[in-house]
Amino acid sequence: MPHERKGLLRSEAGLLLDRLLVRCARGWGALDVAIGDALSALAVGDRVVELGHSCIGDYAREELDIAPSTAQKMVRQAEKLRDCPILRAAVWRGDVSARKAEVVAPVARGEAEAAWVERARVDTLRALQAAVGRGEVPEEPWERVCLPVSDEARPVVEQALGLAGKMLGATAPKWQRLEVICEEFLGAHASPDDEAAETILHAPVSDWLEPVKEWLEQQTRAWSFLDRAEPVAAPGDETSETDPWELDAELRRLAGLRARWDEVFGHLAMLFRMLGLWRDAQFASFGHFCDERLGMSRRAVEQRIWLERRFHELPALRRVLRERRIPYEKARVIASHATDANVGELIARAEGMTCIALRRALEEEDEQRQICARKEMDLRMPRSVAFLLASAIAAARKAAGRWIPPSECLRIVAQHFVDTWGPALKRASTVERRVFARDKGYCRKPGCSKAAAHAHHIDYRSHGGSDEPHNRVSLCAVHHLRGVHMGRIRVTGKAPDDLKWEVIGRRRRSTER
Repeated sequence: MPHERKGLLRSEAGLLLDRLLVRCARGWGALDVAIGDALSALAVGDRVVELGHSCIGDYAREELDIAPSTAQKMVRQAEKLRDCPILRAAVWRGDVSARKAEVVAPVARGEAEAAWVERARVDTLRALQAAVGRGEVPEEPWERVCLPVSDEARPVVEQALGLAGKMLGATAPKWQRLEVICEEFLGAHASPDDEAAETILHAPVSDWLEPVKEWLEQQTRAWSFLDRAEPVAAPGDETSETDPWELDAELRRLAGLRARWDEVFGHLAMLFRMLGLWRDAQFASFGHFCDERLGMSRRAVEQRIWLERRFHELPALRRVLRERRIPYEKARVIASHATDANVGELIARAEGMTCIALRRALEEEDEQRQICARKEMDLRMPRSVAFLLASAIAAARKAAGRWIPPSECLRIVAQHFVDTWGPALKRASTVERRVFARDKGYCRKPGCSKAAAHAHHIDYRSHGGSDEPHNRVSLCAVHHLRGVHMGRIRVTGKAPDDLKWEVIGRRRRSTER
């Protein structure tokens, strides 16, 4: 707290927090290596389908409490290391961080592999990137955009977003739908500032920070005054299991260990950044500290700092997380939408829903509340899409020949999309399409994030089942063809609200035991 900082011994606090943070990051990284290897094995064939999921991302989110994007990155890393046995062994032992391994993997081949592994042990991440000849490609920044939506514009905007969803699929987020709507308008209406727009999008970025990083590395001799970061080995032996249920048991064990590191790491990182101790440790920026000392991206660390701050604001959320009533991923979703007034209600809802169902429900409620009550649409989108939206609004004003409010511009852009694509996407009403509309275009298998592809007959037609909507349920292709029809998943009851799902392999496994 601010009143406690006067007597703080910054040097001692910095060394202590640095030591703890590095230890957490190394332990976390080692677990990620082990989890990535097991997930890679689980991704082979239909193993993940036998566990009831259509893809590794859904399995990781619902069963391991790991974000789908993180799980997919773990799998990619494990697959890259298969061709680099020396580098892979060094990563497993904890001698080389996964971040450094990702940089040198493309060149660590054949006779040169051992030399690159030795360099990765001692060189900084920035130096390795320079030696390999490629800098790290920064992720595109995202922006928050508030779009005014008047009562007159709302029906047209919702219709355009719905049509865009038919083109892109039901799982396409709002910003992707808005992107194709704006692209369609700009294809027929030129923006008045196309040349200026090109300059903004491709403006040179100042690289003053790189010389500062290099100078600090030389002055501090790669921060030799800090405690040496001891390696932390990946737990257990390298994965050799092929049975999906054995892999599942091992992954759950590793994910439980990872959750313990996760709980501590966010608090330590928040303290380190809040006190500005990365300056005392002679780093050019907090991101520089994350890259070199922790072996993690700044974005990954800042996400956990944000969640830690939300836990301070919502102590009830921290309490249920520690009591294991809800997993970490659900806590992240709740933290994005909760207030002091509704946090208890959201926690109660979360306990009876899958993570993906909770996210969809809360996002949809927020969007409806914004449009109806505040008459605006509040979206996070990549900067390039925000720029595209601004260009479409400028083009609408140019076509009108006068200045018009943003809400009217949005209505004009949306109306153009409806007029262009409405007739092309108009289809005859069938039972299957009515089922898709009832299920909002999503696969109804709990925990699945994919769009619906088939309307499955719950009671097979060959067994006398009808074509009525209550006997049809929306499923993605994987759950329908490789899950239900391969005998791995069973669904019974009546759609949409009285369905019972069962993973057959899980029941057989428990019977055998």
